[in-house]
Amino acid sequence: MQTQEIKEMICDVCHKMWQLGWVAANDGNISVKMEDGTFWITPSGVSKSFIKPDMLLRVNADMETLEGKKELKPSSEMKMHMRCYQERSDIGAVVHAHPPTATGFAVANKPLDDYSMIESVITIGSVPVTPYGAPSTYEVPDAIAPYLPYHDVLLLQNHGALTVGCDLITAYYRMETLELFAKISLTAHLLGGAKELPRDKIAQLLDLRENYYHVTGKHPGYRKYSGGEEKETALHQE
Repeated sequence: MQTQEIKEMICDVCHKMWQLGWVAANDGNISVKMEDGTFWITPSGVSKSFIKPDMLLRVNADMETLEGKKELKPSSEMKMHMRCYQERSDIGAVVHAHPPTATGFAVANKPLDDYSMIESVITIGSVPVTPYGAPSTYEVPDAIAPYLPYHDVLLLQNHGALTVGCDLITAYYRMETLELFAKISLTAHLLGGAKELPRDKIAQLLDLRENYYHVTGKHPGYRKYSGGEEKETALHQE
């Protein structure tokens, strides 16, 4: 995909996030990794409803601005984005937003970690709440780093949500699925609580995810089921 197409797609996703009410004022940020190892990232201090392709900035892995309007600065959360790319070579895009229902779980410090909805098991798996970190500092990157090898979707404590993907559309879809699952989970809670799928059905869905996403070995973001006994990663138990 050509650079201009990527930039237009970033703007399109920004506009969608604003229209869906996932961001307000200057909230949220997006970045995409290019084949040459550089990144396009949204600027700081600009509403996602007003983003245009010529407002995006190209930066390198050292967070130096290589291209873009001089009066604009890269997102203040660039450190968080760069840590995602450092931790996993398969990540091609990062999306950060504040979808209201999912962020409500982050504010309440409640992970979305049950397996009650087929689509969420396949698409996003269990979603942990990462420890609190002050925005724009290295506290946030340090807080999310231990979770990135196991999860594609994270709730940032008292902050918002973060999704990663091999490309921008995948990361965006995961944010969509997260917010829908949060809404459904909240409704289920009001109706007496969600009912998890049987363990054999969960294992079947995990196999579908492996085939769909072409992952090998462990399933990122999922609890393990083996021999009828539930097994969880240490990170999931935190």
